[in-house]
Amino acid sequence: MKLVVLDGFCLNPGDLTWDGLRSLVEVEVHDRTSASEVLARMGNAEMAMTNKTPLDAATLEKLPHLRYIGVLATGYNIVDVAAAKQRGIAVCNIPTYGTASVAQHAFALLLELCHRAGMHGEAVRAGEWSRSADWSFWKSPLVELSGKTMGVIGFGRIGRQTARIADAMGMRVLASDTVQVNAPEYDNFRWSGIDELLAVSDVVSLHCPLTADNKGLINSVRLCKMKPNAFLLNTSRGPLIVDQDLADALNAGVIAGAGLDVLSVEPPVSGNPLFSAKNCIVTPHIAWATKEARARLMEIAVDNVRAFLSGAPRNMVH
Repeated sequence: MKLVVLDGFCLNPGDLTWDGLRSLVEVEVHDRTSASEVLARMGNAEMAMTNKTPLDAATLEKLPHLRYIGVLATGYNIVDVAAAKQRGIAVCNIPTYGTASVAQHAFALLLELCHRAGMHGEAVRAGEWSRSADWSFWKSPLVELSGKTMGVIGFGRIGRQTARIADAMGMRVLASDTVQVNAPEYDNFRWSGIDELLAVSDVVSLHCPLTADNKGLINSVRLCKMKPNAFLLNTSRGPLIVDQDLADALNAGVIAGAGLDVLSVEPPVSGNPLFSAKNCIVTPHIAWATKEARARLMEIAVDNVRAFLSGAPRNMVH
């Protein structure tokens, strides 16, 4: 069998290896593939791997030999799963690889909002400490997290890991999820509805998958429910937030700051209003991308292919 990796660069820019896949099937790797290139590159290949290259119903119809799609991510909205199922194509994702890394990045954003370590470090390098009349100075408010409340919207693996870190830092934790089961055992935890969570949390962190029902979940109405000293974090999916509404809220002081690793359109257009919004930190969708997490992703992707070839596919999404 032949497997075509349509967009492998983000997973493996050169510090990992495709040898695990090559031990199982013939492999052709492309760093990036545009929608117009998919059919020519796939040819008669029976297997595909994609991260962000769309495989819609019209494309699948023109790939009669295709039997397996491996999504190199947890989210699989880039594949028309219903059309794949109808055509007997297995679609498998990677559900667990990035839990630790994404939760860690959520706190990297939060701690930067609290301490602005990067900005203060650059101020020292620029000579501001040397020129200071005092032995200490700070250029932004410094915030202690202990005793504050973390609200987690979406309490799956990553949400729970984020909550564990918050608990370890002395924070109270509220969680909102469509399924409220298996509450963690630490003391300062309780379930909450979204509106209450927004109203009482000092930090709100989004960890839910994107669905038709929650697109634009955080909009002008909900932002106005938050505390004026609250921080908003998003390491999940960009369209959960209305970009312009958040920019307006930050510029008007409705909330104190935001840390975002995802935006509604990626790569973003140059004029995205969040780039110039007050106290807004934006990173380029890197929460998932530690080498350790990518190595796990690669290992699971290989295991998924091995399981499919053995007749017992795993991590199927339909």
